[in-house]
Amino acid sequence: MKVTAIIKDDLVQTVVKLSHGKNITEGLVIALEDYVYRKKIEQLINEIDNEPLQFDRSAEEIRQLNSRKRV
Repeated sequence: MKVTAIIKDDLVQTVVKLSHGKNITEGLVIALEDYVYRKKIEQLINEIDNEPLQFDRSAEEIRQLNSRKRV
């Protein structure tokens, strides 16, 4: 998708430098992908905070299962 946006030059150059992008487009794509990834992680953390994971087995049961698999 082609987009026109007004972004400060120094911000764009910083993004390109920090992302190690080959050019402005690649730098912005890397930065946007990283932003989306981090936001998704934040959402998952919030979901787990609101509704903690429940496990069907104890830690000891899982250790026993894992030790059997090594044979």
